[in-house]
Amino acid sequence: MPEYEAILLFSFGGPESKEDVIPFLQNVTAGKPVPLERLKEVQAQYDLFDGISPLNQQNRELIIAIEEELTRHGLELPIYFGNRNWVPFLQDTVNQIVEDGHRKVLALVTSAFGSYSGCKQYQQDIGTAVKNAQADDLVIDKVRLFWNHPKFFSAVAAQIEKVLSSIETPRREKTKLVFTAHSIPEAWAETSPYTSQLTSISQELSTRIAPDLNWDLVYQSRSGPPSVPWLEPDIVDYIDLLDTNKVDTLVVVPIGFLSDHMEVKFDLDMQAAGSARDRGIEMLRVSTVGVNKTFVSMIRELIQEAIFEDEPAVEFGEPWKCTPTCCAITESSNARIRGSEN
Repeated sequence: MPEYEAILLFSFGGPESKEDVIPFLQNVTAGKPVPLERLKEVQAQYDLFDGISPLNQQNRELIIAIEEELTRHGLELPIYFGNRNWVPFLQDTVNQIVEDGHRKVLALVTSAFGSYSGCKQYQQDIGTAVKNAQADDLVIDKVRLFWNHPKFFSAVAAQIEKVLSSIETPRREKTKLVFTAHSIPEAWAETSPYTSQLTSISQELSTRIAPDLNWDLVYQSRSGPPSVPWLEPDIVDYIDLLDTNKVDTLVVVPIGFLSDHMEVKFDLDMQAAGSARDRGIEMLRVSTVGVNKTFVSMIRELIQEAIFEDEPAVEFGEPWKCTPTCCAITESSNARIRGSEN
């Protein structure tokens, strides 16, 4: 039985003041030929929120909720917090874990679906941090992908049902369900389970919750040079092409995101919602799972599953097993201007 001594919550990171924004973006784009002018364009988006990404605080709240959930079930494990692109940086956190004497750690990554940026890159980051910590006996295992875990499914379903219940029956005839996730380069999608997992859960949720509604899967928040093809359609382009004689209400489900961070608050609540208003379409955005009790309970079950080597729980399909070749990328496709806060 794996005897884990600590939990690591590993996330993307985000700025927490206006002064943080440019240094944060420089971390995100490190090693890539992104001009300062482009960074300032993205900075302007953060300035609409006083330079503060909600992500770090949301993760702190999630840690508190997980700690309370673990304690209720007799699991006393310290939880550490590390980010890829902003304080607290992963390397500093791993160094602290080593200093505190822990050598067997379980990492929770804030991403449900398999892709290079949402899974493999986090594993690579952990591997680098472990190597740099210079502790030969340090082991950090990553929790499996949970896109089809019963409680992730239930948590998302409950948020969708809450919005759908506000729509009167006559309006449902012109209501459409739209699932959205962060776009990634097509080349990344070809080597990962990303699109199949997103399609499967969207299909399952739609069939079970709203079989009378049509649904689509769209993408958002693409970045990188125009010469690199990314997953489409973009949600704004999708809205612009809708037939308003057939659709006057959109229920948007940010299925690819766990919390209401910048790419939800800006890309959906401002850009997509603005496009919908311009076309006379009411857009109702479903909340992400955040610190939903069912979602937090799922995290506790994932931890227990890893500790006790239980059979993976799934709502549908099969648990995804990572392989050395999955989610591989090439240098030509590895270009980002604005990283996912997911």
